[in-house]
Amino acid sequence: MATTDAAAHALSERRYQKMRPMGRSSMPVVTDGLPPGPRWPAFAQSIGLLRFRHRFIPWAHRTYGDTFTIRILPQGRPIVLFTRPEHAREIFAGDPEVFHAGKGNAILGPMMGEHSLLLQDSSEHKRARKLLMPAFNGHALRDYADLVTDVARAEVGSWLPGESFSALQRMNRLTLEVILRVVFGVTDEARLAEMRPRVNRVVDISPAILFGYGMPRLQAVGPWKAAKDNAIALDALIYAEIRERRAASDLDTRTDVLSRLIRVGTDDGSDRLTDEELRDQLVTLLLAGHETTATALAWALHELGRSPELLARSRAAAADGDDDWLEAVLKESMRLHPVIPMVVRTLMGPATVGCHDLPAGTTVAPSIIIAHARADNHPSPTTFRPERFIDGQPATNTWIPFGGGVRRCIGAGFSLMEGVVVLREVLARFDVEAMGADVPKVRNITSVPRDGAVVRVTR
Repeated sequence: MATTDAAAHALSERRYQKMRPMGRSSMPVVTDGLPPGPRWPAFAQSIGLLRFRHRFIPWAHRTYGDTFTIRILPQGRPIVLFTRPEHAREIFAGDPEVFHAGKGNAILGPMMGEHSLLLQDSSEHKRARKLLMPAFNGHALRDYADLVTDVARAEVGSWLPGESFSALQRMNRLTLEVILRVVFGVTDEARLAEMRPRVNRVVDISPAILFGYGMPRLQAVGPWKAAKDNAIALDALIYAEIRERRAASDLDTRTDVLSRLIRVGTDDGSDRLTDEELRDQLVTLLLAGHETTATALAWALHELGRSPELLARSRAAAADGDDDWLEAVLKESMRLHPVIPMVVRTLMGPATVGCHDLPAGTTVAPSIIIAHARADNHPSPTTFRPERFIDGQPATNTWIPFGGGVRRCIGAGFSLMEGVVVLREVLARFDVEAMGADVPKVRNITSVPRDGAVVRVTR
């Protein structure tokens, strides 16, 4: 049954009421028997993680060793961070009935929704992943590549030789267009014009807004109310697109992700995704695949713009169709500049990780920031060197931007394909020069270039 505008608004309000990340959990708050860590108040450690992670986490690693505990809101809940690849392997290979990923992503619940692949566990996650997988297999990715090429070519074709701009801003614009056209399948210009600013406001929020997700009183005032109103307005547009797509005469021949997801299910249609499930998965793909890929591309252009040698090799690769090299550039960008700080699992029962016996209620997390910066994982870790992904892939569980195990990001292949296509289109037309150094800053839950990775392009 199609979701009406009134029903869509009711579903949005219900999601905000139900998915409160700061609410009290039935899991106990673990207080004893954990690895050492900072003794600061949970509020201060939460700020350290959400706002200053690129200094806070390395400091904790230097101070407390390869395994350490931080405590965050609500209630000072512990996160035990692990930094060695063998520890990551144990966590990724852990029993999914014990190592739950969804609960660790609860802060995103009010935006992503209870049906989000990132928030589900156990049989619900297994079902959702099975239904979504056909939209991200090799055959589907080949279909999407031509559409991504068209979007990238149009964006790069609008650039002017000699101009300087924020690579992050341009890549955000490009990847947003890919999401709206290739994933959502939106082609109506009027709806695209409505959706673009709403999506940008969802992505460009501060950690303070994330905290407000769990506080109903805050959602009635100031920036928190504006963020909620914007999200509900975006929901209405998404539900309208889903409603019209279900009735489209060409649904069976469309190749966008939304159309594929509407068609999936059992032959008799008894296990199809509902409108609410479709909305939650689309928003998940939007938030997980828009800014993350854009940020990786922005850092890649920044790094190429700092090295004439790497730029020359990359331009030759674009001309020769050497996608392996372009993918290596993208992967090295993700390694040197992690977009996400860690991969989280919450223990639903006692478990042993790295010789530590941990009780139920503990959240365990391989640290992406530390794993990517360890010299024993990646020699000369501060050097941007794509060759490390050509000469021989880094050891398992030392490069983990997409997580691992049964919860590895379902859109990993799409992200890499999109990044390669974009780099090819940029380098086929332009040289790139980085306009100064840049460092990461935290925006929502991701890390982006503080100054936007400003570059200048020339023919």
